[in-house]
Amino acid sequence: MSRPARLRCTINGTEFDQEVDPRLLLVEVVRDVAGLKGTRIGCLTGDCGACTVRADGAIVKSCLVLALSAEDRTITTIEGAEDLAEIQHAFVAENGFQCGFCTTGMVLTAAELLRDNPRPSEAEIRRAISGNLCRCTGYDSIVAAVRRAAETLAGA
Repeated sequence: MSRPARLRCTINGTEFDQEVDPRLLLVEVVRDVAGLKGTRIGCLTGDCGACTVRADGAIVKSCLVLALSAEDRTITTIEGAEDLAEIQHAFVAENGFQCGFCTTGMVLTAAELLRDNPRPSEAEIRRAISGNLCRCTGYDSIVAAVRRAAETLAGA
């Protein structure tokens, strides 16, 4: 058994200061300790993107990093992201989800893309979401949702 280590960070605007098992992954702390179930555990190998969070504003696959690497960082999960309304509406309008398992990672990834590139081409959208697997939609509706969100945000 590993000796617990103190983790101090900010999760969704709330200070997190707790002892955790140093072997825990960030996704495990987010879900099991902080209780934020929107961040999914899909593959634990970084392939599916269901565990996507923002760390200091950058997209991170939280199943690939130890929780202690979040020390003094700001973690934002789907529950704490405040800039997603238009993207979420676009996903609903374009049926950009079916089972919903990948949706939180897709939405956070789409938000990052649109922040960096407000008018992405279809190829740029597909490249941006390529690290997020969807087993249901075939991706066309997700691409359409990101394009719709881009158009809406550009007109706003």
